[in-house]
Amino acid sequence: MSKQWASGTNGAFKRQVSSFRETISKQHPIYKPAKGRYWLYVSLACPWAHRTLITRALKGLTSVIGCSVVHWHLDEKGWRFLDMGKQLEDSEDFLEHWHDVAGGIRTAKEDSSKSFAEIKNDSQRFMVDATNEPHYGYKRISDLYYKSDPQYSARFTVPVLWDLETQTIVNNESSEIIRILNSSAFDEFVDDDHKKTDLVPAQLKTQIDDFNSWVYDSINNGVYKTGFAEKAEVYESEVNNVFEHLDKVEKILSDKYSKLKAKYGEEDRQKILGEFFTVGDQLTEADIRLYTTVIRFDPVYVQHFKCNFTSIRAGYPFIHLWVRNLYWNYDAFRYTTDFDHIKLHYTRSHTRINPLGITPLGPKPDIRPL
Repeated sequence: MSKQWASGTNGAFKRQVSSFRETISKQHPIYKPAKGRYWLYVSLACPWAHRTLITRALKGLTSVIGCSVVHWHLDEKGWRFLDMGKQLEDSEDFLEHWHDVAGGIRTAKEDSSKSFAEIKNDSQRFMVDATNEPHYGYKRISDLYYKSDPQYSARFTVPVLWDLETQTIVNNESSEIIRILNSSAFDEFVDDDHKKTDLVPAQLKTQIDDFNSWVYDSINNGVYKTGFAEKAEVYESEVNNVFEHLDKVEKILSDKYSKLKAKYGEEDRQKILGEFFTVGDQLTEADIRLYTTVIRFDPVYVQHFKCNFTSIRAGYPFIHLWVRNLYWNYDAFRYTTDFDHIKLHYTRSHTRINPLGITPLGPKPDIRPL
């Protein structure tokens, strides 16, 4: 296992603590809201970065904050960008892709992955495998970290929220970045509908924070603690914990569905799905944070991380309905989900788990119809 995924001495996976923890607000002495000043660097494979793309889209910030996407293959030097194809430099497609919901990656518009056999880890397909770093011509995410702090010695993670004015990282903690994006900081740059969008409404904040806490530890990070366990007893403890908490989510959503069915009648599915969320009767941050793990569960975590008691589609009917509702009815979820990047990243980057680098084709389809 490469050092970026190394477990602790007890065989348990330990996640790195993020290093850059600033915010953006009108009151901040340095980082003030401005259109075009900030930039997101993300991986479409990474569930933590995926949170920020969904939030950016839901808040109408795609034209306010540009985005660059790293290559799906994570090697020993970390995440990398691609060189821009010269033929794209002046094309309309190139000029607009920074402000696409998925940073211009074309495969994010597809609902199912295809064959991977001919795709190499050093594939150079611009706007398919990755985009470039447009501001400094950097080749690696690590270059951004060293520009911010020449003495930086930890892992080079995504997402990165970057300030083009001071040329430094503002924040690299996804849970804080999505709160920054959800705040009123950028309201003057979006329309009234997006100003009204609040993913952490005050009346639900305590419930959202509580839900996020155990979902993070036991599901979001739980699948990693399971997959990167280096001792059998650690693996068994963690995988049991993941499914115990998926059971808990299933019970929450089952109860929610029963109440909505009693309220609207079983036949009015549209109204039921319009309020079918994890916390409260509206889409919140809690749904975003859970979604980015659940959407990866069947395609990757079942086989790659050995979370194989059952799949979401086979064992959790209400979670399955919930995730399909988000995917098919909300473009911010659907068009930031790239099954090619997801499958290729895990199966090609984690060589200790999958030394032959063969990427499974299933499940088929990657996401079932609603």
